[in-house]
Amino acid sequence: MKKKKTIDSLLVLQYQSGDAKALPVLVKRWHKTFCEKAYWLVKDADVAKDIAQDSWGIIIGKISHLKNPESFGSWALRIVYTKSLDWIKSNKRLHQNLESYKYEQEVFDLEKPDDDELKNELLKTIKTLPENQQVVIRLFYVQEYSLKEISKILNISVGTAKSRLFHAREKLKHILKHKDYEN
Repeated sequence: MKKKKTIDSLLVLQYQSGDAKALPVLVKRWHKTFCEKAYWLVKDADVAKDIAQDSWGIIIGKISHLKNPESFGSWALRIVYTKSLDWIKSNKRLHQNLESYKYEQEVFDLEKPDDDELKNELLKTIKTLPENQQVVIRLFYVQEYSLKEISKILNISVGTAKSRLFHAREKLKHILKHKDYEN
């Protein structure tokens, strides 16, 4: 992860210095990730590609003002995240129809892959969490972002990210304990 940030940082610095060849390399390194992040939120592949493309327009327009090139990834993902949320808000009715498909994709690799009942119960329980806690759970456990990176992506403080993760864990633990799944 550190190596990736260093490469991205160098590419951003090159682009900021006028090397136009650095931009296509950044796009190649990040476009698929942007599409995946947008899809993760909007659950529509075509819309996700449009959001990623629109995000690149904003990124290219603002990259010259990026003061910390090492933060390119979280900065750019925050733009994708914000554009995705904007689309969701403006297409709320469509989003409600897509909501039922939101958790079809398996989100956790559990240590006991044969324990389908536990997986299903965990997924069902996660769906009951507030949206902001669900997002932090997915970023932390599925996407493996640090709390600091999550705070940048979601534009919240590290303390807020920690709090959301803590409360989500506690609720999951409480529900699973009462269902006799906890050791």
